[in-house]
Amino acid sequence: MTTSWIGNTSGFGHGEWTQIDITSIAVSPDGRVFTDSPWDESGAEASVYQDGRRLQFAGGTHGWGNAGGNAVAINNRYAFIAVARGNENGKLAAEGVWPPKGRQWFGITRRAIGDVTRVQPFRQVSGADPHAVLASAFLPVNDVAVGTGERIDGLAATDSMLYAATAKRDEIDVFDAESMKKVATWPVHEPGRMSLAPDGTLWVLTDTLTGTSANLAHYGADGKKLPDVVALPEDTRAVDVTVDKNGRLLIADNGWRQQILVFTATKPGRYELSGTFGQRNGIWGGAPSESGRPGPLRFNGLTGVGVDAAGNIYVSMNGVGPHPGTIGAGLGASLQSYSPDGRLRWEVDGLLFVDGACADPGRRDSVFTGNKRFVLDFSQPPGHEWKYAGFLSNRFKYPEDTVFHMDQWPGTPLARRVNGRTFLYLTDMYADHLKIYRFDPPHDGETAIPSGFIAGRASGVRSVPNAPPGGEWIWRNEKGDGQFNPEEFERNTSDEKLAGGWGWWVDTKGDIWRANDTAIHRLRFGGIDSSGNPVYSYAKMATFPIPAPFRYVKRAIYDAGGDTLFVTGYTADAMPESKDVPKEIGRVLARYDHWSSAKPTLRYATNLLWQPAGNPRRTLVSVTVEGDYLFAVEFIGAVHVFDKNTGAEVGVINPGAEVGNTSGHIDVANAITAHRRENGEYLVFVEEDARGKVMMYRWTPSRVSTDG
Repeated sequence: MTTSWIGNTSGFGHGEWTQIDITSIAVSPDGRVFTDSPWDESGAEASVYQDGRRLQFAGGTHGWGNAGGNAVAINNRYAFIAVARGNENGKLAAEGVWPPKGRQWFGITRRAIGDVTRVQPFRQVSGADPHAVLASAFLPVNDVAVGTGERIDGLAATDSMLYAATAKRDEIDVFDAESMKKVATWPVHEPGRMSLAPDGTLWVLTDTLTGTSANLAHYGADGKKLPDVVALPEDTRAVDVTVDKNGRLLIADNGWRQQILVFTATKPGRYELSGTFGQRNGIWGGAPSESGRPGPLRFNGLTGVGVDAAGNIYVSMNGVGPHPGTIGAGLGASLQSYSPDGRLRWEVDGLLFVDGACADPGRRDSVFTGNKRFVLDFSQPPGHEWKYAGFLSNRFKYPEDTVFHMDQWPGTPLARRVNGRTFLYLTDMYADHLKIYRFDPPHDGETAIPSGFIAGRASGVRSVPNAPPGGEWIWRNEKGDGQFNPEEFERNTSDEKLAGGWGWWVDTKGDIWRANDTAIHRLRFGGIDSSGNPVYSYAKMATFPIPAPFRYVKRAIYDAGGDTLFVTGYTADAMPESKDVPKEIGRVLARYDHWSSAKPTLRYATNLLWQPAGNPRRTLVSVTVEGDYLFAVEFIGAVHVFDKNTGAEVGVINPGAEVGNTSGHIDVANAITAHRRENGEYLVFVEEDARGKVMMYRWTPSRVSTDG
């Protein structure tokens, strides 16, 4: 058995991983890249990279009231990192360390430029514990009520001065870089990212909250606005600015261009567009069939741009941009370095978070995740088998795609090929609903086109345009335009509801199965409509009572080839139900043969691992079937393998040294899929919540059963 992974440059085998989001960068003259972001699951919100490796992460930006931010700046001595600090709803209390109950701080932590783990104190905070030490190097800039959200939107620093922009206050605060005392405040309308010019003046993005194009303004060191004019195109979505050693302005345009715009002074006080850096339209550029294909200079969700002393250009991306809205961790971080002539020097990626993977049934050695596709080369060593091949979400052509407007992550995938077409089904983190996507490669390339949606509870679908109130509806995009047109919704008027429960499954014939504790529902695949969508209707929904001996059903997985249903849950002899571990699959696994007949036959009922009160908790939270085996994963990441014909457990797969012998906790209900290759090897894909990847276990059984 071999442990591997997909989606992250580093797998934690040597303690390294690439953070899952990057919303701001600062570049040192020698090419070190300092990053900041609101969230990384394992605390690497603020990190340092160079030459394709992560050197450090700052720490102190995660947990115990701490969070990251959206701005970073450096001078010759310090790294200044925008962060936030709360009090865990009043549970944390120490004067000067955490804000009072009901308040939140947005401010700056100061770290050593050569070792960002070392705080650089500038104020006295009583107490010797690590939190007080951390607080001694933290400057609260905005002290606001909880929920107000006055974050730091931009930072810039000289050896003597630190500039901090707060867009919501229409101000730039100026601090002494050593004492961290405020020395001035400049009135600037909605200031954001900033960059120092070689002459000590400051370029500032303004009007950043208006919802339209930002502007670029030039300020002297005394805060007076200079008369310089930069002719940004009207449809530019400027999100970052930097100045190179020649005085050229580099603007990261996160609009439709997805390029770095280069401006040069053509005469005193006047800057004109003199060039662009990157493929026009970014990852969606080129022929329609190339849309969504990643590669050098094909940018996607620009968040930052920087340059070093040698003229190398650095670009950060997260799939959406620096204002992600409901996408709490972006859609995958990439940090790239280019030579001045546009040659890719190095790249690091942290592309996945709360995501699973499944084999692409239409292409060999191709794998889908929630909104990406990877190809696999099994001749490569562990962690190097994968190559990023497709970004599936196009926010410019299909802006109503719910990946951009609901949940916090794309969802975990099941891919099925029915009637000669591949469809992608995505369950959300809480298994409330099921999203359906279709593909049209000649016209949309890698893009997964919004095709269908099955809604459960109302709370999860409030942002869906034109949706009927109350949840319990099916949407099918009959117009084929990827928009939620009001006439395309079907309400569930039956007495059988799909809301509630954790179980979703799509069988190989395209039927959708829903287990919601006290019933099992089946939505029959009704063919493909004229727009290429799979058809589902409540009129073709069958409901089955839960089979004996179950009292509650947590999962129902149907093997269409053998007319077999695998069920997990609770029986009268295996109760009570756990309330402490969400998403878990229950205490019993059973197999029913001839499920579609008048009298299905119970072949076996097997007791499962169930220790919810343990430390750590030892329960199973997701299950799948493939080939001769059932695979179920624990909350802590261990995979249990069962013979599907007998129910006997044949072994346990644990994370290997390739990933530091560790896995993050499983955080989704459909966290595991499996695929049997032609050579008999099984690929087992498992969501890994901690460090921006999906586990890929490669296992060849020594014994393969042949019984039906």
